[in-house]
Amino acid sequence: MTPPPEDAKLRIIHEWRRKADDDLAVAERLLADDADSFSNAITFHCQQAAEKYLKSLLTCWDIEFPKTHMLARLIALVEQRDAALASSLMDAVGLTPYGVELRYPGDRPDASADDAREAIRLTQQICNAIVPLLSRASGDDKS
Repeated sequence: MTPPPEDAKLRIIHEWRRKADDDLAVAERLLADDADSFSNAITFHCQQAAEKYLKSLLTCWDIEFPKTHMLARLIALVEQRDAALASSLMDAVGLTPYGVELRYPGDRPDASADDAREAIRLTQQICNAIVPLLSRASGDDKS
């Protein structure tokens, strides 16, 4: 795969990040409103944000990634470039089931308010690790 021209690449990275930021903001807002009532939605948006932050970083690094919700697969790709970063993000793999399994009826129980709070923590950890790398790569250290 040929990397996209730099301007197009920066736009794609920005879009991934904007969508990730939106998902995290929605999760944080729902948590503030009522974690007990919105736990499934909070955990879903956290998984989505984590996935998008990872995909924004992989795009930044010109690492091709599959269309997947499996955070372990995305973190394994991060490991190719930065093993220490990948290791620090491994706990986020626990968010993976929230991307699909909780969205539909099945055998998995609903997320609890504690699950929602932990999902927010893990997602913020990913955000805090990745956003500065994206900002440096784009020459925008204000974020």
